[in-house]
Amino acid sequence: MAIQTQDSFSGFVASEPQFSRTEHGDARLFMKVGKEHYRPEEDGSFTQLETTFHNLVSFKAAAEQGYQRLAKGDKIVAEGYVREYEYEREGQKVEGEEFVARRLGHDMARTRYDVNRSPRRDAVEQEAPSRAATAFDAPQRTQAAPSASGIGL
Repeated sequence: MAIQTQDSFSGFVASEPQFSRTEHGDARLFMKVGKEHYRPEEDGSFTQLETTFHNLVSFKAAAEQGYQRLAKGDKIVAEGYVREYEYEREGQKVEGEEFVARRLGHDMARTRYDVNRSPRRDAVEQEAPSRAATAFDAPQRTQAAPSASGIGL
């Protein structure tokens, strides 16, 4: 059987996440995300190119959990697909694209945090998302010097 894959996005949250509900009552999360680009040079160094910014949207549980746990500046990874759209605004046709994240979380290679492995409550028991939720405490944002140590496997 073939391995099922989806598109992915890695970058950072560039705007405050915005939570809303769809016309059907499903949770919806929208945020601008940034992607840093680099060009490898012949001497082995990298030159940073212009950062690009994109729309990211997620729905249902991914939206609820993303809203509770993500904040502007967080480094993220997302799995999903790119959706193109168009609409009319003031008589003008507007075209664009957005990344629809089915799965969304912090980038483990670029984020320090602790994992809570206690059993999850059933979805029926869960409360609506709240910015004051204490299920996840964001790490202190400090400028630590890069460590030379690595993880051995």
